[in-house]
Amino acid sequence: MPDCDVSAPNVQAFLKLIRFAEHYPDASDSFYDSLYGGGRFTSYTAHPNRSVTRWGHTSTAAGAYQILFSTWAEARRNGIVSDFTPAAQDRLAFERIRFRKATGAVCLGELHLAFSLLRNEWTALPGARQTRMTFERGRDAFIRYGGTPR
Repeated sequence: MPDCDVSAPNVQAFLKLIRFAEHYPDASDSFYDSLYGGGRFTSYTAHPNRSVTRWGHTSTAAGAYQILFSTWAEARRNGIVSDFTPAAQDRLAFERIRFRKATGAVCLGELHLAFSLLRNEWTALPGARQTRMTFERGRDAFIRYGGTPR
């Protein structure tokens, strides 16, 4: 596998695909300050850690990737992130891809495998329990965002 990190084109395309899936159908990509349920937060110094109840579910998910406070707090303890800026959210999302052992699939554009490995992390990805996105729509978005699928 070629060198692959958060700046690789397929990784950038996949991260944008996650953002799109998590905030579907809005494709504006302005979600780094979003809370679960649609609200916004104003400071990037730390995860906002607000419990929001919506659709019969309570969550602390926030940011472009709808990261839980517990996930962010663990990453902070481990030195992966120190704040909740857009760059930190991107790093943490890539770390979650690595944690789920999906780095190779994402880097190579193997979308079927990537979706199956990551659908428990991001339940809006194709094949996941809360998705409204088909595989075809996900693949098309990945390509539109500069990714090269296999």
